[in-house]
Amino acid sequence: MTETPEATALIPAPRRIVLDQHRHGRLDEGTRLEAGPGTEGVARWLRATLGAATGFPLPDGGGRPEGGERESRLALSIEEDLPPEGYRVVVDGPAILIQGGSAAGVFWGAQTFRQLLGPDAYRRAPVRPGREWDLAAVTIEDSPRFRWRGLMLDVSRHFMPKDGVLRYLDLMAAHKLNVLHFHLTDDQGWRVEIKRFPKLTETGSWRARTKFGHGDSPLWEEKPHGGFYTQDDIREIVAYAAERHITVVPEIDVPGHSQAAISAYPELGNTDVIDTTSLSVWDSWGISENVLAPTDNTLRFYEGVFEELLELFPADTAEFSEFVHVGGDECLKDQWRQSPTAQARIEELGLADEDELQSWFIGHFDKWLSARGRRLIGWDEILEGGLADGAAVSSWRGYRGGIAAARAGHDVVMCPEQQVYLDYRQHGGPDEPVPIAYVRTLEDVYRFEPVPPELTADEARHVLGTQANVWTEVMEDSGRVDYQTFPRLAAFAEVAWGSLPAPAERDFADFERRMTAHYRRLDALGVGYRPPTGPLPWQRRPGVLGRPIEGAPPNK
Repeated sequence: MTETPEATALIPAPRRIVLDQHRHGRLDEGTRLEAGPGTEGVARWLRATLGAATGFPLPDGGGRPEGGERESRLALSIEEDLPPEGYRVVVDGPAILIQGGSAAGVFWGAQTFRQLLGPDAYRRAPVRPGREWDLAAVTIEDSPRFRWRGLMLDVSRHFMPKDGVLRYLDLMAAHKLNVLHFHLTDDQGWRVEIKRFPKLTETGSWRARTKFGHGDSPLWEEKPHGGFYTQDDIREIVAYAAERHITVVPEIDVPGHSQAAISAYPELGNTDVIDTTSLSVWDSWGISENVLAPTDNTLRFYEGVFEELLELFPADTAEFSEFVHVGGDECLKDQWRQSPTAQARIEELGLADEDELQSWFIGHFDKWLSARGRRLIGWDEILEGGLADGAAVSSWRGYRGGIAAARAGHDVVMCPEQQVYLDYRQHGGPDEPVPIAYVRTLEDVYRFEPVPPELTADEARHVLGTQANVWTEVMEDSGRVDYQTFPRLAAFAEVAWGSLPAPAERDFADFERRMTAHYRRLDALGVGYRPPTGPLPWQRRPGVLGRPIEGAPPNK
């Protein structure tokens, strides 16, 4: 049998692949599925996905089936010689082995096996009933470079219904990403039900209208926008993710980006500066000046929010499930400077300024979460005024914050806007829809290096990994999210998973060759990605103002 394109078109590219063009394997009606101890969940996933695509029942294969050794067999097992997320896939005649150092490793191996089957394996029903699925004989061994391989999904600016979130978890799993950073609250909407504070969703989850385009755009969508996830929705999302070995890290943004919460409960705002009862959920984009008041009432309120949140996001579902993200970014402090209450708090605590007041605010929740066995993570602004003990940092303003945090002994997730903000435009052409910031092409993302060379080996160990961020101000529906996210998320996934050479030495031509096959997989999944030739007519947004910036700012 000749070499199949799928066998050499894997994304992420594996560390080791050995092909045998003189042998082949097969998946057919008689293939049995043998699930070793600890792999039962992966077996359920395989029966659900491959069973739907192939029409094969994949019955339990405990014991040798009738017909002898020539019958096709798909065996899953956990092997001690592999690293925890490492895997080995062996296709050798009638035997197909998927092995991992843990159930997660077996699952990532199953994702690779699905790629070997070709794009039709990504469909939800057989397109050629009765077909036998031939495979090249191959041995693949692989393991990830980073433990944290994330996608930040902003559902506050534009709400994504639950089925869309579940779909993105499947897309993440297909690319071996394992952390969903779930941005649930912001000025433009509160998206998670908190039973003790019902107005957060009754009032805070809906805005009267929405800016269409960048903040300076004169266009508006004159209808209400919003939605939220019930607590059972959240439980379902977390469980669905855990079955795919993905951790969901929730973000509740404090003390800035909080206008939606203040509109629901005006006493949370700086009532001695403005009439907070007049505030509504923000309908435009940018940074709101309306921030939380640094009062005991605010602290108790958010402690109540986090108490319910911890029940929805248990700490034992997957790696990193102990983390809770508290935002901490872009907190404008003008109201605190004008507020007698805030100034009295600064004096009472013996703080130097408003930056230290924010540090105190974040530090309170760091201690509160730590006392409950959790870890705080926040955007790199939490470095200002002193970093809370035990906190980790999402470094978004270039590498600088991440470097400072790692050198101080804090864990870091690298997500610099200059490289992995997927709301930024993909091309400089006039047809690019709602162009934001500067151009970041597929190749730019492919050449992203998460670990700054300035770090020593010991400091670099604090880099937990990396994530791509999808902010949805100009993404009004799932089609726009798909367009901005793909295909660049495939390039990011290879960076997050693999041990690539230095950025300038990476073989982008080979990646493009493999993407030719991967586009067919995305087509089968129904992903509305940006074609290599540019946006399709229905993907454009003529006349909708963006915020293009020529060139790129320094990335350090």
